[in-house]
Amino acid sequence: MPEGLKTLTRYTIEEEHRHPGSSGEFSALVNVVATATKIIANQVTRGAIVGSLGAAEPDNLPPTVHRKLDAIANDIMVAETQWTGHLAALLSEQMSTIHPVPDAHRRGKYLLAFDPLDGSSNIDVNLPVGTIFSVLRSPERDNGAPAAEDYLQPGVRQVCAGFTLYGPATMLVITTGRGVDGFTLDREIGAFVLTHPRMRIPEDTSGFAINAANERFWERPVRRYVHECLDGVEGPRGRDFNMRWVASLVADTFHILTRGGVYLYPHDTRPPARPGRVSLLYGANPIAFIVEQAGGWATTGGERVLEVPPEQVHHQVPLIFGSRNEVERIERYHSEPDEGHIFDSSLFGTRSLFRPAPH
Repeated sequence: MPEGLKTLTRYTIEEEHRHPGSSGEFSALVNVVATATKIIANQVTRGAIVGSLGAAEPDNLPPTVHRKLDAIANDIMVAETQWTGHLAALLSEQMSTIHPVPDAHRRGKYLLAFDPLDGSSNIDVNLPVGTIFSVLRSPERDNGAPAAEDYLQPGVRQVCAGFTLYGPATMLVITTGRGVDGFTLDREIGAFVLTHPRMRIPEDTSGFAINAANERFWERPVRRYVHECLDGVEGPRGRDFNMRWVASLVADTFHILTRGGVYLYPHDTRPPARPGRVSLLYGANPIAFIVEQAGGWATTGGERVLEVPPEQVHHQVPLIFGSRNEVERIERYHSEPDEGHIFDSSLFGTRSLFRPAPH
């Protein structure tokens, strides 16, 4: 490890020392979660080799590498964290309800919510994936047994959030409410080292990420924003924008943290009727916490993500986040839904490879 670099272990201990009376449980929990993601990273890099082994397939689903790795990653997170004495319960995208820490282990004062392998369909085509996690305090109960209702806390109550990106390098991004720091896994020593201190999202940007294939389902404010960006220098924004979509929330978030941009997974009109498609507790909330701590903003289009009261543990919401000025513009468009031009139903309706630009 190059001289002067700080390991995650040292970082978490120093953070805890800033809070007199801390027990050390929190720093230990963060390091346990980091260890779990290192194990997942090793499994992910083996791809189909691991996907042909290990955890059983969910019922009634066709066999795929990524579904096996989803289950394997979930098993790793549970196995590595439930015995430590720091947690009361776990919740994940792979679980239908919460997983209380077994009676055989001491229960702690924290709740862990996580998506073990975000963007897992990218595994099949060797694109980036990641793990997202959120830590809440567990409410005290007379009987000591955790319940699903314990998780129904707004995102502002998170004590920690982070994600690990499994790309060319394995990156861990974390916040405890005192800014955002990024770590890179040094495989020679087996430790995360601080490489991106105090990450900040530029307030302005010329890039956005959205799945354009869903345009026909977008509400008018989102269509208005995207079309204004695509109109470039000739349009009302007076400048050109770039559009990208990785289909991996962690990959798009890391790109925004390092280069700026806006991510949109907005409300759409597809059945079944539901307000959004990003899980609040182990997706939108941890990402929003990170983004806000890095100077950005996160919204559902109608309200701040971190203030949304969860209705149930798998509550889903629309998610728009990134460079603050652009996200606030999108919020403003939602508050004036009838404003702006009436747009063609296709992003390429007025100009494409098959249709000349209007004169």
